[in-house]
Amino acid sequence: MPIELLISSKPKRRIAIAPKSFFYYSGAMNYSEIITMEPGKRGGKPCIRGLRITVYDVLEYLASGMSQADVLRAFPYLTEPDILVCLAYAADRERKAKIINA
Repeated sequence: MPIELLISSKPKRRIAIAPKSFFYYSGAMNYSEIITMEPGKRGGKPCIRGLRITVYDVLEYLASGMSQADVLRAFPYLTEPDILVCLAYAADRERKAKIINA
C-alpha cells in the first residue's frame, strides 16, 4: 500500500510513495539480458528481449493511460519485470541526459 507524503511547498501537493520493501530501484541495473538493440530490428531502437516491441512502445502505452496489467494482457509475451526494466531504462537515460545551452 503506497504511503502518502505531504510536501509543504505552495501549492501543497500529495505524492504517493511506495515503501522500499515493495520495490526499490537503486539506479544501477544491467539491461543486457532484457533490453536489446539490433540494427536490422525496429531501426536499432532498444527492444525487449529481442522481440519487436520497443521500450518506447511500452512507455507510450503506459503514458496513454494503460495500466501495467493492461499492457500485460495486450502483450502476453511481456512480463512485469520487462515493464519495470523499461521504466528503469528510461529513468537512467533521463538522468544521464545533458542540457545544452543554445
